[in-house]
Amino acid sequence: MAETTPLASYDFASGTLDDALAFLKRSRSELRMLRLVRVWNDRFCLFDINGDYFEIRGLGYSNPEITKILDTVNTAYKRDRIHEPTDADYKEFKTGRRYAWAADRVM
Repeated sequence: MAETTPLASYDFASGTLDDALAFLKRSRSELRMLRLVRVWNDRFCLFDINGDYFEIRGLGYSNPEITKILDTVNTAYKRDRIHEPTDADYKEFKTGRRYAWAADRVM
């Protein structure tokens, strides 16, 4: 997936998680079906099936807030390993994680 210019960007600062979540909610309507996320050490990009994307700069896999952002877009990732450094340029995960029917139901 070749990166072009993002449709929208947000500059994340520590303590602005609610603002970043509001940005995700507003910008989500500009994308088609979500396909994948790429997380660098210093930024987060959300791609749709057409290759369009938007980014949050200043928030990477080393930040503790990244788990809330990834959960918001239903990303399939390992919570205990997301903060580990990597030799690659970025970490890539698919979105659209689904839960089995009644998986959260208590019997």
